[in-house]
Amino acid sequence: MIRIPIAFLIVFLSVVNVNGQIDATKIDIVRDKYGVPHIFGKTDPDVAYGLAWAHSEDDFETIQLGLLAGKAMLGAYKGKDGAQIDYIIHLLRIPELVASKYESDLSPDFKKLIEGYCAGLNAYAEKHPNEVLLKKSFPVTPQDMIQYSVLQLSILSGADWALSSIFGGSVPLVEQFKTAGSNAIAFNSAKTTDGQVYLDINAHQPLEGPVAFYEAQLCSEEGWNILGANFPGAPCILHGCNEFLGWAHTVNDPDKLDVYQLEMNPQSKKQYKFDGEWIDLEESSTVLKVKIKGVVIPVKKKIYWSKYGPTIITDRGTFSIRMPSLTDIRGMEQWYRFNKAKNFTEFKSALNMLAIPGYNIVYADRYDTIYYLSNGRIPVRDPQFNWRTTLPGNTSATLWNKLHPLSDLPQVLQPKSGFVYNTNHSPFHSTEGPEKPVVKDPTMGYETLENNRSMRFAELLAPLEKVSYEDFKRIKFDRQFPSVFAFPIHIDSMFMLKASEHGEVSDLINNLTNWDKSSNVESIGAATFLKIYHYITSHGDQYHKGAVLTTDESLTILKAVKTEMMNDFGRTDLQLGDIQKLVRGNVELPLPGLPDVLAPMYSVPYKNGMLRGTQGDAYVELVRFTKDGPIIETMNTYGASSRKNSPHYTDQMEMYTHQQTKKMTLNKAEVYRTAERIYHPN
Repeated sequence: MIRIPIAFLIVFLSVVNVNGQIDATKIDIVRDKYGVPHIFGKTDPDVAYGLAWAHSEDDFETIQLGLLAGKAMLGAYKGKDGAQIDYIIHLLRIPELVASKYESDLSPDFKKLIEGYCAGLNAYAEKHPNEVLLKKSFPVTPQDMIQYSVLQLSILSGADWALSSIFGGSVPLVEQFKTAGSNAIAFNSAKTTDGQVYLDINAHQPLEGPVAFYEAQLCSEEGWNILGANFPGAPCILHGCNEFLGWAHTVNDPDKLDVYQLEMNPQSKKQYKFDGEWIDLEESSTVLKVKIKGVVIPVKKKIYWSKYGPTIITDRGTFSIRMPSLTDIRGMEQWYRFNKAKNFTEFKSALNMLAIPGYNIVYADRYDTIYYLSNGRIPVRDPQFNWRTTLPGNTSATLWNKLHPLSDLPQVLQPKSGFVYNTNHSPFHSTEGPEKPVVKDPTMGYETLENNRSMRFAELLAPLEKVSYEDFKRIKFDRQFPSVFAFPIHIDSMFMLKASEHGEVSDLINNLTNWDKSSNVESIGAATFLKIYHYITSHGDQYHKGAVLTTDESLTILKAVKTEMMNDFGRTDLQLGDIQKLVRGNVELPLPGLPDVLAPMYSVPYKNGMLRGTQGDAYVELVRFTKDGPIIETMNTYGASSRKNSPHYTDQMEMYTHQQTKKMTLNKAEVYRTAERIYHPN
């Protein structure tokens, strides 16, 4: 018999009591034929409880890994790599930040929501103790969840990059929090043939892991009814649509973090100069628990803090970082407010929280409103300094304390063009016409670049006076590069080589010159290009941004790629589907898509010279807002479950590779009528 610790039960029951005795028998988890959970309950906390349970059924391990990071306990489970993340949590003082603001800053209804979510997680862990990765990690508390949220949003703000740079590479990038791009498009009746409003929700996240999307419907009797996707450990939808409106996110890149070099006292390694005075660094210590050869060993680490923030002492100097994400814990609450908004006024009110430190937002609603915002918590900075480089850490002139209001951020509301979009390109080109945003403050550091996806979108849209829904889908699912490439390295010169002059690689040159720049599985040119792309990215130190490939460089690359193809496959007339695969379990399918097309795919080495897709069109939600409510189609990568024994582990893979969507609905009666299974979370 498995015994549950008394302390676990006491805290578990106390969480349930805080939520007014959540009765799991009054919560319905309704699974559709694809295994997608539709959660129904009387209150929002009830629904959050059901979401936690359903998501745990499908991917309890990933949820736990995220929460272990939030609790700074990852080292006790994953060893040295996990301990590095634990150190970052303490270095950034995330537990102290959450402890100081939890009671005062979070609203009572949101606290009840996350208490309900925690109760669901803890109930699942109690019911399935053999699935618990680290016994001491339960029970999970609301504070643990907020700590994990702040960590994720700090990574979004560049904390991983800054620390990696400061440590000289000793702290690895937290790659699972990275993204390679996203698309978001909205058209209103001024641009659509049927007068409906279209919204493309299409972030290009990793296909698996802590920021892979999980699809769900959340519906309570308190006005919460939304379908979309979230990340493991999130108590609400992060992007999706309700009965009135929807929104999509893409990653943006304004300057959300500053690095300072402190002027240290030659007589004291722990004093720095600030406005002419020597000030002591704040010093504390933490004990990291690190699993080494099966034994958890305590490791003591020093933590330093200056007026600017987290501080690291290195052989090259002493550096501090400062980011607005470490001054607010309400990011997840802001997403919850998006979930519950019923019109643009309520959505705009949620935006004014300015709690989410980044992300572009493309919005659309049933009232024919479209909107674009390059969102961010952006400091008001002194323009006399270069904020894109390391800053002097000895003066209050570089110590910002105010943020730009929402009105300062790049945004477009109801443009005459009838559309807004973002593909991680310049926020100042989010529509066409006089309403395009302009740069208000150069110190905000917004990107001004175009990319292959933004240029291809413009090519596809240009000949269309009005857009039909079929046009909309064709644009979203397009797999072709623009007429002129827009990569950081100029590769067009490779396509100017003549096969007759370079016999050794004439076959590859012909593959490229005969290529229509599409990335379908049958494309031979796409396969050759993908091999070239991987060669260049794996030799990144040889090619700098803006470089133009010379003839000799192009030939070197082609010769290396041909050698790989011959060694691995014995031929060079390979189709993209021969070398790029969608893989899960024992299912392996030819996978279309290339980096930075509108329907992209990024891949990593797999086996026998092949590549395995890891990031791209991870979750797609296409919405048409009509007077009768939204019409919704979605597409997921693998299936609703990450459990290998689930029938929904791989059941959407074939649909995914063929860009086939499934019809979804917010209609409760319809969900119940077509349900495959209805049960309670207990």
